[in-house]
Amino acid sequence: MQHDKIVVGLDIGTTKICALVGRKNEFGKLEILGLGKAVSEGVVRGIVSNIDKTVDAIKRAIRQAEEQSGINIGVVNVGIAGQHIKSLQHNGSITRASVDNEITQADVERLTSDMYRLVTPPGSQIIHVMPQDYKVDYEEGILDPVGMSGVRLEGNFHIITAQSTAINNIYKCVTKAGLEIDNLILEPLASSMSVLSDEEKEAGVALIDIGGGTTDLAVFKDGIIRHAAVLPFGGNIITSDIKQGCLVMQNQAEQLKVKFGKAIAEEASEYEIVSIPGLRDRSPKEISLKNLAYIIEARMEEIVELVYAEIQRLGFHDKLAAGIVMTGGGSQLQNLVQLTEYVTGMDTRIGYPNEHLGKSKIEAVKSPMYATTVGLVLAGYRSIDDRVAQRGYDEPEQNYYRSAAPEVRPAPPVAAPQHNVPAPQPAPQPAAEQPKKSSGAGDFFQKILSRTKGLLIDDFDDKQY
Repeated sequence: MQHDKIVVGLDIGTTKICALVGRKNEFGKLEILGLGKAVSEGVVRGIVSNIDKTVDAIKRAIRQAEEQSGINIGVVNVGIAGQHIKSLQHNGSITRASVDNEITQADVERLTSDMYRLVTPPGSQIIHVMPQDYKVDYEEGILDPVGMSGVRLEGNFHIITAQSTAINNIYKCVTKAGLEIDNLILEPLASSMSVLSDEEKEAGVALIDIGGGTTDLAVFKDGIIRHAAVLPFGGNIITSDIKQGCLVMQNQAEQLKVKFGKAIAEEASEYEIVSIPGLRDRSPKEISLKNLAYIIEARMEEIVELVYAEIQRLGFHDKLAAGIVMTGGGSQLQNLVQLTEYVTGMDTRIGYPNEHLGKSKIEAVKSPMYATTVGLVLAGYRSIDDRVAQRGYDEPEQNYYRSAAPEVRPAPPVAAPQHNVPAPQPAPQPAAEQPKKSSGAGDFFQKILSRTKGLLIDDFDDKQY
């Protein structure tokens, strides 16, 4: 049963590292069991720049999520972003043995797997391969070729690549934190799963996820992702502008942006003043909210224009009936929807990850800033559905503890945790690690070894890290 399995998402962001423990209830909605959050000091614009600081932040977030959920976390879904993310279109084909046999799911999977063998630019590797449509014996526009007859099967694929060093650093950080990565998922793809509806993806929509260090873009049309990009600008650059423009400290600039910031200067009053405590033995500094809004508007307008230029370059500016959906922490600025509609001329709304969430004591996850983390958990359950559909039966729960070390090459697109789904017991590991039963004289020693190992593991679990 799906609601017996637990999936964990880990969002390694520029401003925060967030761990989310989720389980689906009997109604198919996501129940949040635990949320852990830590300040991210070792990530710059979505790329790990300091291993030790990132590892420490991951441990703090995971520890908090474990304490809140009562789950021992061992495997996580991790998001990846950064300016190094590239996307391209590619065509592939395979020739089948006979025209009499129907095309099977195995044929489609073989064609998709071939795409992972493409030669990429030096220093990059493929993280996602997503089919657009297929051709069977040159008949175009086929969305699902399974069951058709034909010799030549072709497919158009959307391929996303990432920098190898960035991927390796993420693996290194998570491994040093005592965790295992089951899948690496592009962050805008994860966000789209939590805030976009199937109708919007079918009609055509652009998802803009404004994070702390990057702004992610994902364009959907006819239910298929058509483009993904990551821009190296986010909420932190607005904070930096406020810091320099108002001559205040970094934390003061962040508070000004969050509490009083507006994306349209005309909406701010000329007569409203905020008093900021001065430095040692200095008088307080007065900040005009009108001037603050001018600083924010200039930078936000630039970010929106860059995203819209990318949409225009693709030729989708007049083809997206559902307009723009904005999410992420940076989308919470006042009047941002009006500014985006003014710059792009497209309908805009703020995306909240509420549709897929059930009742939970943790209401904070309903904020747009957790859209990516919620999407990482949802991706795990979609992967479970895919595996069950392929195998025709549900996997025994004990299999979810027997994963090999992660491969250098990440798994295919909507892949997610296969074995981080423990039931909420204090420590399920000791039972899984008991030695196999032996016969003869060795049975006595095996029993002693088993009891000793159990004691050692109990002592280890009582320690706090």
